[in-house]
Amino acid sequence: MNSLRLLPRSTMRALRSSRRQLPSITRTFSILPRLQTQGPPATPDAETTASQKGNSPAYLGTTKRLPEFNLVDKVVLVSGAARGLGLVQAEALLEAGATVYALDRLEAPSPDFSRIQKRAETELGTSLHYRRIDVREVDELNKIVQDIADKHGRMDGLIAAAGIQQESPALEYSRKDCDTMMSINVTGVFMTAQAVARQMVRFEQGGSVVLIASMSGTIANRGLICPAYNASKAAVIQLGRNLASEWGQYGIRVNTISPGYIVTAMVEALFEKFPERREEWPKQNMLGRLSRPEEYRGAAAFLISDASSFMTGEFGFLLLTNIWAYANEMV
Repeated sequence: MNSLRLLPRSTMRALRSSRRQLPSITRTFSILPRLQTQGPPATPDAETTASQKGNSPAYLGTTKRLPEFNLVDKVVLVSGAARGLGLVQAEALLEAGATVYALDRLEAPSPDFSRIQKRAETELGTSLHYRRIDVREVDELNKIVQDIADKHGRMDGLIAAAGIQQESPALEYSRKDCDTMMSINVTGVFMTAQAVARQMVRFEQGGSVVLIASMSGTIANRGLICPAYNASKAAVIQLGRNLASEWGQYGIRVNTISPGYIVTAMVEALFEKFPERREEWPKQNMLGRLSRPEEYRGAAAFLISDASSFMTGEFGFLLLTNIWAYANEMV
């Protein structure tokens, strides 16, 4: 109060006048919420609709935020999704609203699969399914993919993440091991993409195919002796280019992702055997660290969704952090 007495009389009169008007201002604000709810009701988006069904989804894209990422009602297959990178990317697609089918040759998926499956049903308002299949069993693979497409009346996307790795010097690599590597990493990827694309063409709705390649398809890794694996991933990159060129007429986009080193359970086991790699590998890219499977979630959602609707034939996506390694490895 003492400080108020120091104000000029004109200011004091203005303050008293505004104080007398406060009740009317308060009354005005109190009716604003009612005014805002008048008029035609807004069209409910997928998030609202799912909430009315008793779920509380939190999709990546809705009519309210980044709708181009919305995958509600889309059917997407992810091969190699029983665990690891494939499963992490499958969860990202679920969060965007897609119905996801995981394809893998394991008898049963990892324990984490059931957690994500339950989350899809109770939290995200969608579903995650498992189909056991070796991508080399082409007839059975085609049957599974067609059955899924028939059930839903559509086929919208594929992430082909199934693959194997074997470290062995080139002078010691057997023909059998090389044939196995190529049959899974190249032929298996090709046949999976083909099976999915056939359904996309059948329903005339287009779609998006993402092939998981590797930075090793572009570089020769220092300290990691895997010539057949690197050759297989180079083939995946070239396969992606050709499929994009051929299938664009059907509205099918094809892109590849080339991850750098990812810290997975297998890599951790490798570090136990070769502890020096834990120190050396992070030095071989510009960020100075290794990547985590979760860091490829956004790439999956982006490439499968309409957010990348004018992007096809792109290879080496996410390879940029390894350009420094590329220069190093080729020396």
